[in-house]
Formats: sequence, structure tokens, C-alpha cells
Amino acid sequence: MEANPRSTGRLPAAFLTPGSSSFMDFLAEHQPEILPGNRQLPPTQGVIEAPHGTTIVAVSFPGGVVLAGDRRATMGNVIAQRDIEKVFPADEYSAVGIAGTAGLAVEMVKLFQLELEHFEKVEGAQLSLEGKANRLSTMIRSNLGMAMQGLAVVPLFAGYDVDREKGRIFSYDVTGGRSEEHGYAATGSGSVFARGAMKKLYRGDLTEEQATTLVVQALYDAADDDSATGGPDMARRIFPIVTVISQDGFRRLTDDESSEIARAILERRLEQPDGPRAALL
Repeated sequence: MEANPRSTGRLPAAFLTPGSSSFMDFLAEHQPEILPGNRQLPPTQGVIEAPHGTTIVAVSFPGGVVLAGDRRATMGNVIAQRDIEKVFPADEYSAVGIAGTAGLAVEMVKLFQLELEHFEKVEGAQLSLEGKANRLSTMIRSNLGMAMQGLAVVPLFAGYDVDREKGRIFSYDVTGGRSEEHGYAATGSGSVFARGAMKKLYRGDLTEEQATTLVVQALYDAADDDSATGGPDMARRIFPIVTVISQDGFRRLTDDESSEIARAILERRLEQPDGPRAALL
């Protein structure tokens, strides 16, 4: 009688056999039931109430790209969490900002991180930035069943393309449709207001410091008009998560750096509540 691998503490032979460089394909073949898109939801009536992440913004500059997000999660008209993490490193040269159903989004990011790590270990090289964007697109598409039931995940993906030596931004829809954005992008409930702010303030020659200031300005404008987006909270010391991806890799600004930008913007907003003015011509 063959011993049960679980009782002996050994992995099944299938898990030790070289196969696809895709961790998602590996799971689909050996344990498809644990993939998020294959899970069965209980019958429900009405709208499913779950915490939702809101606004994510990204801006490119000559040396790379900045990806940032506010800290608020909402559940209907209630603030579910004030300091949620919405921006995560995907690997050394890319990051993901999440909007949509928070729990599923965080799970998808962790699976995406494993996907990229698995590929690198199997192939001995990193995926191209284009390849990473395509892999994320496939993962979003696999969640379409849940998205149709109101549990959508719509991330923003950004990274430094080491081959082209520049920062790039990719946006998605709930079906996994992918679009490359040029200059700036936003997703989430406050994205309309954030995009409007970036449209007026963006320039192609921004420095890294100016780009980090621009994304916080955009998030401030989004919070000003969208109740689901949280602005800088000085009393609780909760500030936007701001990350920079350049040829030096992924870097998250410290709380002190983020708070310094937020405080400088707040001081100027006391004089100009609607923010900086763009030239008419």
C-alpha cells in the first residue's frame, strides 16, 4: 500500500516535477479549488457588503514612476478602515495599487507576487514589464465570476522597464482588459477627481520630488470631492502611501517623508482650498 504523502510529511511527486513557469498554471493543474476565481460563493440576495479600497494614482517622470494610494476603506457609507495598505511591491521593479473589494484584492496581489517569484526561480530571469502586466491581466480575468457578483478587483500596475529605461503604467478593467497609460493614471471611486487634478498639473519633465508632490495633490483633490477617499489625517498621523520605482528599484517613502509632503500641501491649501492653479495658456 502506497503511503499518504501528507502522513509522511513529504510533498507529492507532482509538486517536485518541473513544469510550467506559471504558478497560476501549476495551481490550476494540481489544486484548482484554491484559486480565488474557482471558489463558490453562497447564495446571496441584494448587494454584498465588503470593505472596498478606493483611490490609486500613478505618475511617470523621466527617471521612473510614482504609485500612490489613499488609506481609506469603505463598506457602503461606513468607513471600514482608516489606514489600509493599498500599494504593494510586486517585485524589485514593479508595484500594484489595489482598488475594489479589499480582501480579494490583497489576496490577488499576494498570488501575483508568488507568480513573479515562481517564474524567476524556474526561468532564472525576471519577466519583462510587459510580461508582468499580461500575467496580472490573466489573474483579473480569472476573477470575472466574482466581479459579476459585485466583488470586483481593479488594480493599477506600474514599474520601471529596464529594457526601455523608463517608467510605465498599466490600467485594467474587471474583465482583465489592459491599457497602457501615458503620463498619469488613476483608478477607484475618486479617480475622476484625481485624474482631473493630474491633467492640469502634469508635465513631462517632472522631477521625482515634483512627481511625489503631484500624486498627493491629486489624492487630496479626490478626497475633497469623493467621500470614499481619505485625505491626510494629521490628528491620527495617517498619510498616503507613496512609492517610487526607478532604475534603483522599488522604494516606499517613509512616514516622515509622506507627512512632510502632506503638511506642505495642507499649509498651501489653507490659502488656496482648491489647490494650485494651472495657467490658462
